[in-house]
Formats: sequence, C-alpha cells, structure tokens
Amino acid sequence: MRTRASVSLALFLLLVATASDAHHGWSGYDNSKELSLTGVIREAGYEHPHGHLRLEAPGKTWTVVLAPPSRMERRGLTAKDLSVGTEATVVGYPNRTDAGEMRAERITIGSKTVELR
Repeated sequence: MRTRASVSLALFLLLVATASDAHHGWSGYDNSKELSLTGVIREAGYEHPHGHLRLEAPGKTWTVVLAPPSRMERRGLTAKDLSVGTEATVVGYPNRTDAGEMRAERITIGSKTVELR
C-alpha cells in the first residue's frame, strides 16, 4: 500500500510540474517597451492556453500571444474576428528573448477594440 501511495504521489507531482512548465509566465515580456503594431493576420489560433496570431506588419511578421479563448469570447472577440487576411492592430510587449514574439494587451479589428488582460 505504501508503494502505491508513493507511486501516486510521484505521478501527481510529475503532472503538476508538466502543467506548470507548459504555461509560461508573463515575466518573459518587457512591459517597459510597449509596442503598437498594425498588420494583416496571416495565421490565427483560438486554442488553450492562449490564442495566437501571426501578424504581418511592415518589415516583420510577429507571433502575437493572445488571451485564453474563454476570455476573448466573453469580451466579444470571436475566432471569426481573427480571420486570415484581416487587418488588426495589437498593443503589447515584446518577448525578452524571442525578438519575433509579443504578448498582446489589446487588439483592434475594424472599429472594435478588445482588452485582453
């Protein structure tokens, strides 16, 4: 019985460690350097833990980390809004180590602006 409890505890700890590693913290983004980018959506994902975009802005294509789909949906940003070919403006912060990635604080598509955080 003691061995079964030890194995169960070890598996639980492994699952917790794996789940926490899969979700990144926001300290990897430099909130002292706000970016505002306007471009065309070339790819969009509306999945957990965070949605994402590939935004083609002048001179560079960015990976944009969005909010979780449930939050975007509650705030009125649907998967359809993020259609490929749509122009969007995102305001957020660059990743400290990946020069091609940013975390979006808000997104504007057409006349709709949605706060993501």
